[in-house]
Amino acid sequence: MIKNLLLVALIALFSAYVFKKEVLDLPAPESVTLIESGISWNGDSLPNYPVGKPKISILKITIPAHSELPLHFHPTINAGILLTGELDVIDEHGNMLKMKAGDPIIEVVNTIHTGKNNGDIPSEIVVFYAGTDGVKITEKVN
Repeated sequence: MIKNLLLVALIALFSAYVFKKEVLDLPAPESVTLIESGISWNGDSLPNYPVGKPKISILKITIPAHSELPLHFHPTINAGILLTGELDVIDEHGNMLKMKAGDPIIEVVNTIHTGKNNGDIPSEIVVFYAGTDGVKITEKVN
């Protein structure tokens, strides 16, 4: 009986050691800041957040190969990350940001701009908008 109890205790201790070793050998979670700024990609300061009920929007935008977005502006602060392809972002003053997959962007606010995909594959970008209820996140320019 004592032999059996000792054997069970040894097995339990060994199991606890193996489990603890496996847990400790797992890689630790990692957090990397891709971009952080109060300034947009073209050097303009971001405006203050508007007063009102906050509304967060997250969009995945696909720009086909060899195509261009219409001229537009964003009344809200936004930032994104290009998932695939390449993208040239050009503002109304001629400033240009060349992006490739994995690049983050803090977008211009209330500045007319466009995005051009000169590449051979679609460009996919996920954009996070920090807006206010009742305010559009994008306005097209005619």
